[in-house]
Amino acid sequence: MRGRITVLTTTAFVGALVLSAFIAGGSATIIEQRSRKAVKLALETASHSWVQVETDGLQVILLGTAPSEAARFRAVTLVSTVVDSSRIVDNTDAEVQKAIAPPEFSLQMLRNDEGISLIGLVPSGTDRKALLERLTRIAGEGAVTDMLESADYPVPGGWRTALDFGIAALTELPRAKVSILPGKVGVEAITDSPEQKAEAEALLNRRRPTEVKLDAKISAPRPVITPFTLRFLIDAEGARFDACSADTDRAAGRIIAAARKAGAKGELDCTVGMGVPSPQWAEAVEKAMTALAQLGGGTLTFSDADIALVAADTTDPAVYDRVVGDLESNLPGVFSLKAELTKKAEAKDAVPEFSALLREDGQVELRGRVTSDRSREALESFAHAQFGATAVYGATRVDADLPEGWPLRTLTALEALRLLQDGRVTVTPDMIRLSGVTGDRQASDKAARLFARRLGEAAPITLSIKYDRRLDATLALPDGNECVARLNGVLARDKIGFEPSSATIKAEDGPKLDALAKAMAQCQEFRMEVAGHTDSQGGEDGNRKLSQARAEAVISALSARKVLTRNLTPKGYGESQPIAENDTDKGREANRRIEFVLLDAKPVGGAGQVDLPVTPPPQTPPQTPVAPIEAVPDLVLDETAIEGAPPMEAAHGEPMPAPQAAPGPEAGPAAETPAETPAETPAAPAADTGAAPAPAAEPEPVIEIPVNPAARSPGHPKPRPAKLGGRTN
Repeated sequence: MRGRITVLTTTAFVGALVLSAFIAGGSATIIEQRSRKAVKLALETASHSWVQVETDGLQVILLGTAPSEAARFRAVTLVSTVVDSSRIVDNTDAEVQKAIAPPEFSLQMLRNDEGISLIGLVPSGTDRKALLERLTRIAGEGAVTDMLESADYPVPGGWRTALDFGIAALTELPRAKVSILPGKVGVEAITDSPEQKAEAEALLNRRRPTEVKLDAKISAPRPVITPFTLRFLIDAEGARFDACSADTDRAAGRIIAAARKAGAKGELDCTVGMGVPSPQWAEAVEKAMTALAQLGGGTLTFSDADIALVAADTTDPAVYDRVVGDLESNLPGVFSLKAELTKKAEAKDAVPEFSALLREDGQVELRGRVTSDRSREALESFAHAQFGATAVYGATRVDADLPEGWPLRTLTALEALRLLQDGRVTVTPDMIRLSGVTGDRQASDKAARLFARRLGEAAPITLSIKYDRRLDATLALPDGNECVARLNGVLARDKIGFEPSSATIKAEDGPKLDALAKAMAQCQEFRMEVAGHTDSQGGEDGNRKLSQARAEAVISALSARKVLTRNLTPKGYGESQPIAENDTDKGREANRRIEFVLLDAKPVGGAGQVDLPVTPPPQTPPQTPVAPIEAVPDLVLDETAIEGAPPMEAAHGEPMPAPQAAPGPEAGPAAETPAETPAETPAAPAADTGAAPAPAAEPEPVIEIPVNPAARSPGHPKPRPAKLGGRTN
């Protein structure tokens, strides 16, 4: 009985234990589920979806990677509000944060007549005091307003170079905004003339450091053209402009279309400017050019509202009368037409002539005939004012039977000669011929405008002016030494690589060759050697052949990139000219190189030079007497100096110096014998013969002057512009 009681007691005890365990396990499971659910709901509501929640009994385990340490802390804090913090097991971590990026530094410098203003954010390492001192010197009497802020971060790469170049650009541009970023400079400026615009653009591009990117936007007002001139010719050489002006782009298009219809070919240009005498300018020009084409040949000159139409001597008189009558009846009312049919030329034994020869060295020879001793003194004095007191040699003779207006024509011819670098002007009773070479694209326009203003729109002139871009100061083209330095600088920065023991250029070096070809664009007229060099590994003869092949490969690659390479000569030097020791990898790498060597400092005819047709003088010039020249108010000279000539003054409004006696043969620059005269400058005839001088030898091939707007006369080529900071591009 007692044993039975013991069994029952034990069974009850075990049952109670099992029931307790079941109840406890169920309770723990319920707590786990509720805790996990509550924590997950709180985290998702707070956008902490990155947290993974697990439970183990009463423990709440947090897993996952937080986007930041702050986010991790906020998530753990939030969970502690749901369950007791002692139950939380934090197994989360946070992403490694990147260093705080420095701000974007920028500087804007605005310059006008009032001074300079600075706006932007610069590194604290920028020397503000030195910057303000430099800008104060640039501003002159203007004020420098400093509105800069600074930040204590390292100076970014390219900042100082860009800042120096930006300040140098601001120095050259009195009305400009210069924006500076690390490695980049933006320039917005206004200049007073198209010439200044071209000079500024060329100067900035020339002096821009290679590591600085330049964004230049420079504008200039339209030129004021006075007189508003157009000169169109049709002769045996074809139809062409000597000068062309228009008031709008649309008018220029109409005029060029009329010129092509009249037979003009090639590249045509018509300058758009201000000063047109009538809004119907294009209409009048179209009608007059059409009339000239119907006549078959001659010259058409517009000077403001005055029109001179000179028909060739081959024109049928009946056709002349009909065409001129139609033109007179249909021209817009403001325009005045003066038409003339050239008479057949008659042979004459001696045609009086005056000539002036301008040589490349600036020396001027005056030969031929003048009306009196006073005229000769005035002419030489005017030449001294134009070309320099020591640059003029006079060898003229007096001829009292010269046509009326001769002194004014010779003085105007000298003023036109100053537009050239070298050339000749010849004056005869029936024609003025100006020929030569210039670095001014507008010289032809300026010459035509000058003759029209001084002598009238009907003045008989022939212009044969060629343009040589190497004489153009606005382009600021590099000379031979600068070209070599630029090319070798490109190679030093972007060295061209070859396959081992081969003349094959590495395929990935195409961009380096593109950069070299770009640098060659302005240097193709110079004779240069492309020198190849190797290290000392291998045989001496093999290295020489390899370096020769590599130099040839570079020239071939440039040729494939449209570079004219006829002035490049390949030369292989092998291992004979090392620039470093050959016992290290670095030294051998330096010795394996391509270099450019200048062979001739003087440019030769080459890329970029196109010889265009030159306006020839008439084969048999007409002998029509020249009408008396009216007084011209903008030339002032002592009235007693020239009989029958209007008052004159020196070029560019400068006072005329006192007359000077012509230097004697022993002092004059032209006192050399003909044998000592340079080949391109033939000796002039003796002063007392009256015969025309021998034609000058053709200069090197250059571009014939295109038609462009009037602007200030540059005279002889101006010196290169003042240097901006930075290295040559």
